[in-house]
Amino acid sequence: MKELERLLKKMVDMKASDLHLVIGLKPVIRLHGDLVQMEDEEVVTPERSREMIYEIMNENQRKAFEANLDFDFAYEISGVSRFRCNVLNTIKGVQGVFRIIPTRIKSVQELGLPETILRFGDLRQGLVLVTGPTGSGKSTTLAAIIDYINQTREAHIITIEDPIEFVHQNKKSVITHREVGTHVSSFVEAIKAAGREDPDIILVGEMRDTETISIAITTASFGILVFGTLHTNSAAATIDRIIDSYPHEEQPQVRNMLADSLKGVVSQQLLKTADGNGRIAAVEILFATPALSNLIREGKTFQVPSLIQTGQQLGMQSMDQCLYNYIKKGLITPEAGFEKALDKVQFLKLLEKEGISININ
Repeated sequence: MKELERLLKKMVDMKASDLHLVIGLKPVIRLHGDLVQMEDEEVVTPERSREMIYEIMNENQRKAFEANLDFDFAYEISGVSRFRCNVLNTIKGVQGVFRIIPTRIKSVQELGLPETILRFGDLRQGLVLVTGPTGSGKSTTLAAIIDYINQTREAHIITIEDPIEFVHQNKKSVITHREVGTHVSSFVEAIKAAGREDPDIILVGEMRDTETISIAITTASFGILVFGTLHTNSAAATIDRIIDSYPHEEQPQVRNMLADSLKGVVSQQLLKTADGNGRIAAVEILFATPALSNLIREGKTFQVPSLIQTGQQLGMQSMDQCLYNYIKKGLITPEAGFEKALDKVQFLKLLEKEGISININ
């Protein structure tokens, strides 16, 4: 077994999520959100790091890394797991970060997510965004929704990722996986091509720039269901992020297009559980309504949190309400909830009103 494969397998056995090869330290894993060195391993040297990383890359990947100075790819150890790999040049030498991609796709229920999220999988057209910071589980949530569609209806699903993470087997649906840099030159080119490939659903792994955002919105307006991701922490911030990515003079038109095409937003964060033995996803859910369309057109996204609050009977949920419910159930500590709360002043007042003590010093 290759040396890096041994470390990756060990990481899986320890139930960690990431492995960091950092020169000058023993291999580091992220365990329940915390970075911990593998104490029984040797310190990583520049030579050892480069040797371990190069051993799992093919010739084309090595050339791409040396040309671009960093490189993303997926790697699979049969019978163990798939991994999303990022290799980078640093002042000390070649280092790498490796994240587990579970081989088995968990359902929404297994992930502990609200089942209302599955309503996005029943849509036939429009734009659905899953957002959150890096490492918040966006890809895992999207995989669960895609798997739900795969099990429940006939559809042609095209996934566009960099790199491919979850690999879906054809069930009721036909699924085409495309990797940017391997099967197609860019997200934009892949989305353009997908429009000619008879898709029902397109998953865009990352909406990185205005051009990708623009073509995703346009494609959604053509009667295709488009799922995408952004690095925003709330539904309101997601809408603002999209609109603000355009020049000022184009924003009115974008507001109109987004008002018509946006069907919902799921924003999520991962928090350490109260017992310290795992992590749990806190989610904000926004469903499209005529009122939401009006707020987007009128540039009143600051009212979206209120819309979510009044839309609870429709299955909507604010981030802060989710965090508060987790605290009441003892799933997370008040301190952890407060740290992730979006409106900290109101959140603190809510805790005080319910007699929940918190240490925020």
